[in-house]
Amino acid sequence: MAFVLVAGAGGAYLYIKHLNDNITAVSDDGASTGGFQKDKAINILLIGTDKRTGKGNEGYGDSGSVGHADTTILLHVSKDRSNATALSIPRDLIVDVPDCPTEQEDGTSKVIAGNTGVRFNTSLGQDDRTPSCTMRTVTELTGVKPDNFMVADFNAVKTLTTAVDGVDVCLGKDIDDADSHLKLSKGMQHISGEDALAFVRTRHSVGFGGDLSRIALQQQFLSALMRKLKSNDTLTDPTKMIKLAEAGTKALTVDSQLDSISKLKDLGLELGKLNVKNLTFTTVPVIDNPAEKVKATVVLKPTAAAVFSAIKNDVSFTEVAKKEKQEKKDAEAAKLKGTKSAASEVRVRILNGGAEAGSAQETLQWLQNDEGVLKSENAGNAPANLSRTTLEYAPDQADQARRLADIMGLPGSALKPGESVQNSQGLPAMTLTLGKDFEGAGVSLTAPTKAPDVDKTTADKVECAK
Repeated sequence: MAFVLVAGAGGAYLYIKHLNDNITAVSDDGASTGGFQKDKAINILLIGTDKRTGKGNEGYGDSGSVGHADTTILLHVSKDRSNATALSIPRDLIVDVPDCPTEQEDGTSKVIAGNTGVRFNTSLGQDDRTPSCTMRTVTELTGVKPDNFMVADFNAVKTLTTAVDGVDVCLGKDIDDADSHLKLSKGMQHISGEDALAFVRTRHSVGFGGDLSRIALQQQFLSALMRKLKSNDTLTDPTKMIKLAEAGTKALTVDSQLDSISKLKDLGLELGKLNVKNLTFTTVPVIDNPAEKVKATVVLKPTAAAVFSAIKNDVSFTEVAKKEKQEKKDAEAAKLKGTKSAASEVRVRILNGGAEAGSAQETLQWLQNDEGVLKSENAGNAPANLSRTTLEYAPDQADQARRLADIMGLPGSALKPGESVQNSQGLPAMTLTLGKDFEGAGVSLTAPTKAPDVDKTTADKVECAK
């Protein structure tokens, strides 16, 4: 964030051109939304690779690594910029990596075959996969399609912390880790450069000694870095800002939608609106893989679906509440209040307006066989596709509409007062149009209003590694 803000203050044309020349951009291969937008929520995929290129990095074991997705964070910034969630994805999580169309150096495209039941970190580097493949894997996993990606290597940690003259972290005990080369005493410590890299790589000397413990350490480090970047000591120091501009543009690889200082500046200004107390760090809920005797990988907990849904629906993980948000929720709830007809009295024609093929018939069978909505029928395809599912009803059908909304989990915004239509028996019926948001019969379309209860911390709090 700090290095992109510099772009607006750089002033001289030649310096801006110099920073533009520093930027390394690679194709998103159509895996993104096409780039962030100022009037929408923002989802940025941050990827830290274990590639050992760069001065001094060859001694960190596995010197031949192709650069896997060793540390991955999906950063979601709310539409109103009042809060953000940084969701860490464990590198050893078992996922399905999809087929990945990938642009080659000569401009041609090659589809890199996917794999099922493999570690998440193989979504990058393995079989020549690029960051766009990690992006597709995240979309497959979470249902959230990232707008952009940024990739950082070991040098990024060293150069960015050096540019801000180090960050302050807390240790709950002495640490002497031969693998990461970290040797620090208990208490508050000021780290930068090699020590900062060793800190984020440490896992054997903290927590349970695994990657999940290292994730907690990395979240602590990033919180400290955010506090330093947002401090007056950094933002009012031209020398530090120029160092950050140089370090950031050299150390990070971005997608083709962020290939200029101008675009990075615009993103930085959006991120700069965020208060660190409303930036939540959390991790995808996982458990040890029950299929393994020797625990080496993890799989999703059932609660992971609720975490993904909260992010997808722009729900804050911090206590950020605004009056207009509550008023909107109250108006939505009011539409669903009142008497409701019996399911057997609900008459509805079902149209497919953008959902997957067969959704109308699937919904019809579910409503009739499982929910007792016998006066329902499949009316085929809608004249036009809709982004969201709607239920249109006449004034005298409000009781029926509320009952069907209750059965299907429709939000108040899906109910559209209008006119009834005639069903195949010539009787008045409502019209249910399944939009692109429809995920299947029985799957509620009501967005969550509260984030699930998960382990989390906010960037304004100083946590101590134990």
